[in-house]
Amino acid sequence: MSYPPSPWQPGQGWNQPRPWQDQQAAAGHAMLASTADRERAVDVLRAGFGEGRMQQPEFEKRVARAYAARTVGELALLVSDLPQGPVPLPAVSGPVPRTFLPVSMPPKTNEKAVGAAICGVLCLVTVGLTGIPAVILGHSARSEMRHTGEGGEGLALTGLVFGWLSTVGWALLLTLMFVAVVTS
Repeated sequence: MSYPPSPWQPGQGWNQPRPWQDQQAAAGHAMLASTADRERAVDVLRAGFGEGRMQQPEFEKRVARAYAARTVGELALLVSDLPQGPVPLPAVSGPVPRTFLPVSMPPKTNEKAVGAAICGVLCLVTVGLTGIPAVILGHSARSEMRHTGEGGEGLALTGLVFGWLSTVGWALLLTLMFVAVVTS
């Protein structure tokens, strides 16, 4: 029995180079270099020199050859023994200064904290009638702020201080009046 001739020949595997592939590879290295190609090659040379991979005379000679190169292949030969750019340094860990952090919006102010501050300040005008609401709103606001991350801690504290001072002041005044009435 005879078989038709096979296009596959021994030694012609899929990984064997084809004649047209050799022409393309040669054409890529023969392509004329642009100014940008030369600058990229010089940048790689500068990085290699900065990292101590070559001495000053060799660096100067390679830079001169890079600017005189006509093809991409010539540039590739100049930088073939160097990493293609600076070698990354290990990252420095630690806190980032606030100057370099992104600008973010300040947290929303808790409304109960605002109410506590208003009631606390009004204790002076209302002769202490808003002291207890200031204390209640201040404690409630601080509790909410711990859970939600809202701002307004200073406002809540202002309401608490004025509210407690007013409440304690009135309690002390009423106690003294009661003692005065009982003893007289």
